[in-house]
Parts: sequence; structure tokens; C-alpha cells
Amino acid sequence: MLRLTKSIAVSRVAAFLLGGIYFLAFSPHDYWVVAFVSLVGFFFVLVRFPEQALFLSWLFGVGKYLFGASWIYVSIREYGGADFFLASFLVGLFVFGLALFLLPIGYSVRRLKTANLWFNAIVFVLAWSVSEWLLTWLFTGFPWLLLGYSLVASPFASLLPVFGVLASGMLSLLFLLGVALVCRSILFSDGIRWRYLMLVLAPCILVFILHNITWVTEKGLHSVGLVQGNIDQSVKWDFEERNRIAQKHISMSAELWGLDLVVWPEYSLTLYGEEAKRVKLNLQERAIESSTNLLLGAPEIVAYRDEQSAERFRVFNTAQGFGLASGSFAKSHLVPFGDYVPFQEVLRGLITFFDLPMSSSSKGSNDQRNIVAKLGDKTVQIGIGICYEIAFGDSMRIRAREAELLVTITNDTWFGASIGPHQHMQIARVRALENGRWLVRAANDGITGIIDHKGNVLDELPQFTEGVLKGKFQTMQGKTPYNLLGDAFFFAMLAVLGVLVFRYRYLVAIRVKG
Repeated sequence: MLRLTKSIAVSRVAAFLLGGIYFLAFSPHDYWVVAFVSLVGFFFVLVRFPEQALFLSWLFGVGKYLFGASWIYVSIREYGGADFFLASFLVGLFVFGLALFLLPIGYSVRRLKTANLWFNAIVFVLAWSVSEWLLTWLFTGFPWLLLGYSLVASPFASLLPVFGVLASGMLSLLFLLGVALVCRSILFSDGIRWRYLMLVLAPCILVFILHNITWVTEKGLHSVGLVQGNIDQSVKWDFEERNRIAQKHISMSAELWGLDLVVWPEYSLTLYGEEAKRVKLNLQERAIESSTNLLLGAPEIVAYRDEQSAERFRVFNTAQGFGLASGSFAKSHLVPFGDYVPFQEVLRGLITFFDLPMSSSSKGSNDQRNIVAKLGDKTVQIGIGICYEIAFGDSMRIRAREAELLVTITNDTWFGASIGPHQHMQIARVRALENGRWLVRAANDGITGIIDHKGNVLDELPQFTEGVLKGKFQTMQGKTPYNLLGDAFFFAMLAVLGVLVFRYRYLVAIRVKG
């Protein structure tokens, strides 16, 4: 009994630690193989202690988000005005809640575990993939630390433009779990069935073939200038500072006029009313005179009347085009507590965190048109992702479908000196690779950068520096399979694995009855 108790205790510690190392697979560390060490270890812990699988899955999730999403503490503590104890409590709620998304894994292993490790592996991959899919949309979605994001710097990167982040993560996990089981069979002389070995070898062949395929072609080379103002969050919305912030971005852009495209970060312009109109008119004139496409982040205030005919206002977080660029794009996927406050009637006024600037934003339409730019004698569409929106692959896929370039504007100041901005940049790299489009990223305090269609960062500005980044980008034509089909491969693979699980369980049941 004592030995069993110790074993259970060890399994719980192991599950937590395996979840705790998972984040090392992501930026800024980029040890992609660690994710598979973490998940393979987690699998063997679950099948060894199936009766504890639910709790072990939750513990793995706690470790995963406690270390992997540690930046949330910085946002709440440093910028949300919460003291240490309140910040720790809120982070605890956040981490413990997200860890619940891993319960389907534990439930599946506990419910379906057999003596066949290969079958257990399929169940594990199926449940893990469903868990990641739920993270992309349930309760508005938190698609952070998805396994597929770690692949952008791995040999599996060629899977992403075909299968997308979800299916690529599933395929790579299936492959590496298969490798682990083959190695186990060799070590324990269990014998290896050739069909299992082929199951392991098939993804290798697939990756090799895809590595040599080019899905898109270059259309035109153009110049770009990105502005990183490094505006402190404490003054960004200060009434007395708004003019100074606008003038700072204007002066920093002095050397950029004449380039094909100039991009300022999210909320780089924080003015309202007549002052905003005056500055925007000035920017329009400068951009026209220099034949420049200017994109910048600014609030857009729209007046409307409620049911009592009282005048109300909606505020949208937008990217706006000036000069040769035209159109405006309003952020459509809002961040809870960042862009809006759930249950605000109750939470407003309790602590500063629930009253952050611009936390009453309105949602932009899901069917907005792309911003249009004129590059040389060509008119091109630019797909926009504002801050957190870049994490939602299907939304960006739709915007990239008719676009020849992707642009993301963000303000990662909320993350402070944490791993958050690096993870955010990594997600942008995956979006570029999935859609076969170059992506330029303008961030208030970094990381500002230029990313090619293969997800490579060609140039960047470090965090917490004021500066401009000048470079080149290619407009692209053609579409990747993922851009055309979205997550069709993912759902097809879910169906195949589900059928395999059902068939095996059915055959086992028949044998038992017979």
C-alpha cells in the first residue's frame, strides 16, 4: 500500500513537471523536441496510472499554463494594478481553468485503455487534438501553446502550409509517439509489426516530399518601414500625452516617406475628435505627396442612438489606411478583460484590472473587406490581424485568401519583459507559413519584424527600443492547401482516428462475447 501511494505521488509530480517543461518548445527557447518529450512522457504516465488519469491530466495542464502563460501575471500585476496576492489569485483561476481543457485526455485514456499500447496511443492523440481544437473557440478561445506552433522551427515545418497548425500537431505527435513505441518494442524485445513501422516511416516520407514543394510564387518586391515607438503603457492614454505620442510617430516616420509601405503599431494614434481629424488629414497629405501606403492603429468612434433615442458611442480598435492605402479594418476577435470586460456590471470598479483603458471596445464585423494598397502600378489587398487576432488561424486564413500580404499591428507592452511577445511573434510566423504570405509586424515595444512566406524572420527590432525598421517584402500569389481547405484535413484525421478507435473497441467486444 505504501509503495502504491508513493507511486501515485511520483506520477502526480511527473505529470506536473512534464507539463511545466512543455513551454520550452516555444519561443524564445524553441527547443521543439521538448514538446514531444513532454507529451510522450505524459502518455506513459497516463497509461501506467489510468485510474488517476483525470487528475494527472489536470496537473499536466496546470504545469503547462503556469509556466507557458506566465506572462498573464505581468499583465495583471504590473499593468492591471493588482497586488501580489490578488494577482496570484487571478492567475491561479486562469491556470486552473485552462487546465480543465485537458480533462478529455484523461477521461479518454481512463475509459478506453487496453493492453494494446498502439491503440492507447491513438486514443491519446485523438483526445489531445480534440482538446486543442476546443481551445481555439470555446469561451471565445485561447489558442496559445498549440503543439503545431512549435513546429515552425522544426523539420515538420513543411506540414503547416498543407495541414495547418492543428492537423500538423496531430501528425507530428502521432509520428513521434510511434517512434517511442517502436523504440520501446526494441528495448523490451516485444517484436515489431511491419505495419506499425510503416506507420512511423510514412510521415517521414511525407515531410520529405512536402519540403520540396513550393505552393506560392513571388509577385513583386517592395519597400517597407515599420515604426516602433516604445510608448510606455502608463502614458499611452494620458490626455496630456496623446499629441506628443502622435508627433513622435510622425517624426520617427520622417525618413520613411517615399517607401512603398509604412506601418505604425496598434493604437499608435490615440487622439479623438477634432485633434484626430487634424492629424489624420496631415498624414493623408504627407502620404499622398510621397506616394506611400500608410497603415496605423487608431480608435474609431461611431455614434448611434439607443432604443430611447439617446446618443451613444461605440469604440472600435482599428487599422486604418492613408495615402495610397484605403479602407479601415476593425478588430473582430476581442480579448476578454483587454478589449471588453465580461459581467462588467459586477466587475467594473472593483480593481484597476477591470477598468483598463480601451476595455469597452466593440466587435468589428466578421465579413470586413481587406485594406487596399497601391504598390507600383498594382492594386493589392492586405490582410490585417490586430494583436490577439493573429492567434486564430481560420480567421487569418479567410483574410489571407484574397490578400497578397499580411500585416499585424500589436501592442505587446502588456506582456512586459516576459516570454509572451516571443510566443506572439512565433504565432505570426506560423500564420505566414500556413498561408504562404509574407507578414510584416509592427509592435509598440517589440518585437517588430519582417517574416517571409516560409515563416523565417528576416529582420527585427529588439524589445524596449525606439526605432524604425526598413526592409523589403514580396507580394505573393497562389494559395497553399491550408488556405484553400482550412482545417478539413484535421477533421478528416479526427474522423479516421475515431473510426479506428470504434472499430477496435467493437472487435474486442465481439471477442469477449464470443
